This record gives sequence, C-alpha cells and structure tokens, in this order.
Amino acid sequence: MQNAIYAPHWNLNAHSLIYVTRGSARVQIVGNQQQHAIFDGQVQEGQVLVVPQNYVVVKQAGDRGFEWVSFKTHENAMTHNLVGKTSPFRGLPVDMLASMYQISRQEAENLKYNRGQEMALFVPSYRSQGRASA
Repeated sequence: MQNAIYAPHWNLNAHSLIYVTRGSARVQIVGNQQQHAIFDGQVQEGQVLVVPQNYVVVKQAGDRGFEWVSFKTHENAMTHNLVGKTSPFRGLPVDMLASMYQISRQEAENLKYNRGQEMALFVPSYRSQGRASA
C-alpha cells in the first residue's frame, strides 16, 4: 500500500536478504551501538539489501507501493517488532520507560500504547494524507 510503514523490527537469530519485487521504499537500518544508520536510502524493484542479525530495520513504501521477499539465514528465524501490539514496550511499566529514555510519563504512555491493536504494518490515515498533499 502506498506510503505504508512496516514497523521497526529486528531478527534475533538470522541475517535477512531483502529482494525488492515491485515498487520502491525508503529503508533505514540501525545497529544497537550505532549513532547513525548504516543504511538510509531508497530501494526499488530488482535491488537487494542485506540486514545483519540484530540490526533494526524500518521500511516505508513509496508512491507506487512496495513488495519484497525476505530470505533468512536461519530456518526458524525469529523477528521482533519495536512498536505495535506485540512490542516489548507493552510489557514494561510506564514509569520505567520514562526513566530509561528520560522522557515524560505522557511520552512514555504514547510510546507504549501509540499504535493500538496494529502489529507490524501501519497504514497512513486518509486525514493525514490529505494534509500532506495540501
């Protein structure tokens, strides 16, 4: 879907090879000790991108959508989302999140609950799309 975001996630026990089959996307890849992204750019149909194990990746579809196939280096690859219904933040107390990230209690609540029941694919609302094009 156009401009949809695949939530930030990482592979716990596998590297990932992403092959773009259709469309384009902006992709960011960041390691846990990195100050900057190791990759922050556009990928399009026919391109391949490698995401190392334990590196966080986020994808945002372009105007023509985005389709890809991921090949994992482990037969039972485990993927974890950073946001959404299955986020590890959901299991932490709000006060702990606020202390860990040095943010307000309200910001910690937003971090913990901001995507409701969505799990991994976040589709922009029509209202926000209208504002973006105005």
